[in-house]
Parts: sequence; C-alpha cells; structure tokens
Amino acid sequence: MANIEEKIENLTYKTINELGYELYDVEYVKEGKDYFLRIYIDSKKGIDLNDCEKVSNSITELLDKEDYIKEQYFLEVSSPGVERVLRKEKHLKDNLDSEVQIKLFRPLEGQKQFKGILKDFDNDSVTILNNKEIKIDRKNISQIKTVYNW
Repeated sequence: MANIEEKIENLTYKTINELGYELYDVEYVKEGKDYFLRIYIDSKKGIDLNDCEKVSNSITELLDKEDYIKEQYFLEVSSPGVERVLRKEKHLKDNLDSEVQIKLFRPLEGQKQFKGILKDFDNDSVTILNNKEIKIDRKNISQIKTVYNW
C-alpha cells in the first residue's frame, strides 16, 4: 500500500502546495470493509474545515483522472492534529528534542510503550531520553507520535 501512498503524494503535492498548504502525510488503509484515503495537510496558521474542503475539492479530479485506487474508497482531508504520528524521516527530524510516545510490537525492558524526548534516529533505531537514554530498534516500533501536554 505504501506504493499507492507515494503515488498519491507525488500526484497531489504540487496542487496542495499551490493552495498554500503543506502535504504532511498520505495514508491508505482498510478499516472493516471500507477503504480510506487520508490526506493530512498543515499550515503555519493551522487547518480548519474550510481548508480541508478546499483541498478535497482541488484534488478529487486529479485522483479520479489517475485512478490509482481501483477499490471504492472514502477521501478524508484533515489536519495531522496536535499529537502527530511521525511516519517519515522529515517528521522525526522536525521533532528532535520534542516529547514523543513510542508504541512497540514486542516489549522492551518489560514495556510496550515509552515516552521521552526524541534525541536521535537513524535507519535502524530511535533514541529517546527519559531519565536514561533508551535506544529502540525501528523494526519493533508500531507507532511514534508527538505528545502535547495539556
């Protein structure tokens, strides 16, 4: 599915950028019997419903014309939110020295979830600081997201 996500990202990037938004991420998932194409956009001023509608209307024709997705799907355009999932290298780089929450597939030191300050990352691991430095194998990470302290 990552291939479809990359194709959609390449297809919509320019249009979204020309509208004054940043394409944060693209996600194509099956939930139950339905498929969802989620386009996450961002901007310095934040994202509201009108922004999502503007982008959705601007990319729908592009998506229909290229027809990368053969199944019926629902298009959702939204903000990545305050607590953002970090799926790309750029996301990790932009959030160095920020607090993150990491969920694991398998326990490490008896835990499947860690919070700490993102200190470093490479192709193989992510390092956070939480009283001590913890290096986590990226193959064991199911999700990394930012933490917003209310």
